[in-house]
Amino acid sequence: MTSSVRSRLAEADLGLSDPPAAVGAYVPAVRAGDLVFTSGQLPLREGRLLATGTVGRDVDVDVAARCAEQCALNALAAASSVCDLESVVRVVKLVGYVASTAGFTAQPSVVDGASRVVRIAFGDAGPHAREALGVVSLPLGAPVEVSVILQVE
Repeated sequence: MTSSVRSRLAEADLGLSDPPAAVGAYVPAVRAGDLVFTSGQLPLREGRLLATGTVGRDVDVDVAARCAEQCALNALAAASSVCDLESVVRVVKLVGYVASTAGFTAQPSVVDGASRVVRIAFGDAGPHAREALGVVSLPLGAPVEVSVILQVE
């Protein structure tokens, strides 16, 4: 018997909350056929950012990776507003933006936090294509933003 997405996350001490509210004129997720696209998700928990600032100056890599985990959890919660997470057959792509200083090159290490979450949540369906990009700043001063594309039944 296989465990559910929520129970696998809970076993890893990763809780899935209610879908986050949009902080602008958009929706958190859209389903188009068998694909679900999430909007970029910030590391918000209970309405507050886990950290603010620039990675490599204000936020260290470990804290930023934990922020990326929360972003991925928020992306899954957003996806759950338009699909049943148990119907996910593949994580197609994960995109992570890291607000980072000039010369900072560890964006992949930060975004690994988000990749771990989807691997835990979806097991064999979790490996995905990925982008880990450095940017000057992100909304609300967040250090990380993550979006995902899921394929569903």
